[in-house]
Amino acid sequence: MSWKFAVSTLGIPSAPIDEAIAVAVDGGCEGLELRVHADEVLHLDIRDDDAVDIGRRVRASGLAVATLVGYVRVCSPDDDAEVLVELRRLIRLAELVGAENIRVFPGGGTDPSAPRDAAETEELRIAQRDRARRRISAVLDDLRAAGVRLLVETHDSHPTGAATVELVEGLADTSLVGILWDGLHPWRSGEGPATTRAVLGDHCVGFQIKDAVARDGRWVPVAPGAGEMPVEELAEVLQGWSGWVSFEWERAWHPQIEPLAEALPAAAEWVRRR
Repeated sequence: MSWKFAVSTLGIPSAPIDEAIAVAVDGGCEGLELRVHADEVLHLDIRDDDAVDIGRRVRASGLAVATLVGYVRVCSPDDDAEVLVELRRLIRLAELVGAENIRVFPGGGTDPSAPRDAAETEELRIAQRDRARRRISAVLDDLRAAGVRLLVETHDSHPTGAATVELVEGLADTSLVGILWDGLHPWRSGEGPATTRAVLGDHCVGFQIKDAVARDGRWVPVAPGAGEMPVEELAEVLQGWSGWVSFEWERAWHPQIEPLAEALPAAAEWVRRR
């Protein structure tokens, strides 16, 4: 088994890159997941030289850029051309920074609670699947040329492993396309860890460790081991698996939770105990 430990800059929103590097190094991480957003130092409109410099500074600290955390939605009902422009910009940015992976969302753009009959549900599932496969297929050569892998996260319209694997199955080998298993979303959607692990199979090339408690109808992050998620079972089913394990501390969305540096040791301990 070979787990590589990274931390996401989602936990320190808008922080300078040197602060993010210091938190990761002090926390015993081997890599950084860099959020790509207009509010962050790394964004799609950054100058090429500045992007290259960020990658150099990360590597000079002994860290790898594990993943660029992007917000492209591959199942979006938007026009293909619009989605592909953003996707290619993210791939180009990853090449400049020297990132191993880019993260994208399914982003089907639907309300999962909206009433639909079986035929409508199946029609929507096929449409979303076809959009994702068409768009990912269109950038395979870009990924190959840039030396970057695309990861679709278990999230939003496709929160389970069973749903997400449909979007990438048969497209390319896992050196180009894979799945980032967000530990929360399959479980909260009723898919147990063992089932998620089984249905993802070799498509699972990244894992995000997190924990949460239900408060006022939403899931609020807590340090691993302090919440309701089956973090020990998740560790068990990941035995024998290799890849990046990233701690995603969602302080950008939950500013009331403690600073990343205070929660990171619990995640590091979870990784070290395996």
